[in-house]
Amino acid sequence: MRQTHPIAVAALRGLCYMTGDLRGNGCHPLPLCEKPGSAAALLPGYLYDERVDVSEPVSMSTGIAARYATALFDLASEEGALTALEADVGALETALADSADLRDLITSPIYGRGVSAMAIGKVAEAMQLSAITGNTLRLMASKRRLFVLPALLTALRAKIADHKGEISAEVTSAKALTKAQSDKLSKVLKAATGRDVTLKSTVDESLIGGLVVKVGSTMIDTSIKAKLNALQNTMKEVG
Repeated sequence: MRQTHPIAVAALRGLCYMTGDLRGNGCHPLPLCEKPGSAAALLPGYLYDERVDVSEPVSMSTGIAARYATALFDLASEEGALTALEADVGALETALADSADLRDLITSPIYGRGVSAMAIGKVAEAMQLSAITGNTLRLMASKRRLFVLPALLTALRAKIADHKGEISAEVTSAKALTKAQSDKLSKVLKAATGRDVTLKSTVDESLIGGLVVKVGSTMIDTSIKAKLNALQNTMKEVG
């Protein structure tokens, strides 16, 4: 059974991490040194290398994620490992939703290349991710690209769905949908698109009620929040 694992970066030297390609060819020593007064002071027991700037524009992040997604999907397809890749995507989506530590690892500027590569490698091993997914995560860390992981998973989900003749729909609701509600929504979307629909559901209590459904570039917002915002804008125009 795959499990998320608490992220702990040990103060180790002389380790290697894979950066050559998605198959893991290439091994380079971690360029790490303890630097009291910087990250070492903020994170006792952690190693410090250079800080990371993760403040990339959204459009750039999407483009980076798309390139990694294409490379990883093509490699998995070539190796007959799409089923394993789909399982990896689901496991990582769950891990990101459940683990604040993992979200911090991929977004915090405190973690440098070496620390990120070592930590994400341990996470991949603990979650029993496939080799190509684990190597991709290490490569992303070495290139300071872990912050695009959520976008990467979204892109991979879409590619896998397209390969299976399905279409992926992102559904956000004020509370979790029941199985009956999910099944009904899937049927409605299938009738509208002519394809089987895979739902990716998330909860946002601020919606109050209703749904926000995104299929490709099309978004349908029936949330109470959206209706209230529209009403508020109308009242402003009247006033």
